[in-house]
Amino acid sequence: MSEQRSATIIAFPRMKAAPAPPAPVSDPQARLQRALVALEQALAEQRAAILAWQQSLGVLRTSMQGLGQSLSACNARLDALAHDGATGDA
Repeated sequence: MSEQRSATIIAFPRMKAAPAPPAPVSDPQARLQRALVALEQALAEQRAAILAWQQSLGVLRTSMQGLGQSLSACNARLDALAHDGATGDA
């Protein structure tokens, strides 16, 4: 009873190496300017992330409201069934 087994090996994706840091600049004004540009970019990315998070919260709120309505309707049907079963109206 010999079964031939085979497997496909999938290479694990490699992370790209981080770019080399820029050469040190002796001009403090240039360093400050680069730092400010990096800070502005980080703030823009943070604003975008917060906006996406707020939109996700809105979607979640809508889904939870729909779930609440569905559960209320289900509860009402169960109450009706319980009432019918107790009174023998089924």
